[in-house]
Amino acid sequence: MEEKFDPLVAEWISFVNNSNFNLVEKCLKFAQILEYPDLDVDKYVKKINRVGRSLKESIGDVKNPTYLISMLNEHLFENLGFSGDDEDYYNPKNNFLNEVIDRKTGLPITISIIYAEIAKFVGLELKIVGFPSHILVKYNEDVILDPFYDGRLLDVDDLQDILDTNYGGRVEFQPEFLDEVKPEQVLVRLARNLKNSYVQSFVYEKALRCVDMVLAIEPESPEDIRDKGIIEGRLLNSELALRYLNRYLEINPNAEDVDFVLELIRNIKTKD
Repeated sequence: MEEKFDPLVAEWISFVNNSNFNLVEKCLKFAQILEYPDLDVDKYVKKINRVGRSLKESIGDVKNPTYLISMLNEHLFENLGFSGDDEDYYNPKNNFLNEVIDRKTGLPITISIIYAEIAKFVGLELKIVGFPSHILVKYNEDVILDPFYDGRLLDVDDLQDILDTNYGGRVEFQPEFLDEVKPEQVLVRLARNLKNSYVQSFVYEKALRCVDMVLAIEPESPEDIRDKGIIEGRLLNSELALRYLNRYLEINPNAEDVDFVLELIRNIKTKD
């Protein structure tokens, strides 16, 4: 069975690979392809630019980074009312930058993208950090900020608390958790978030598109090769499901879920 060509995934990867577009534009394109075909990317870029310019006008030529971060937090969270969505955290809309801009609430990843973009307008080069389960930003190795919680400054104990909350005490803080992530890695995390949301809602066609978007960026990702096999199976595309599940076992033979994947393969073959 040959895989169907998905023109939207092709359009997506072409956009991702185009250095003329920044992360905000790529996130908006992501939303346009998955859920909002009529989304005007330029309109939302202009909205963010207006927020950034209004911050710059209120500050003037001050260069002190501590002051600038304080004013950024005041502007975005107090004056404009942006916040992390603790109440409806898993709402799929929290992954789409247009929704986050309109609703002024979102996930750590989407709030951090906006936060880092607005910071550029006052000369703050904040880096997005791929912290496990909770994207953060940093100014330098000593200034780690959590835009999901109003840009609060974090120390090592705070970082361990985040890990304990999300991993039940099974993960110890490592300095590399604070490494900067490339824009492509941010987009991969967004696509994986949506993939999980769509799977939980049984929207398998869109879940498949998300996993294909990830594999277009990271073609050898074991997790996503496995998930493509699982989703193809749920769509009753048995031949493709077996191809990807077997591929997963080839590249990850000692994975913790080998028995689960082998059982899936047996079930697919039995049904055929």
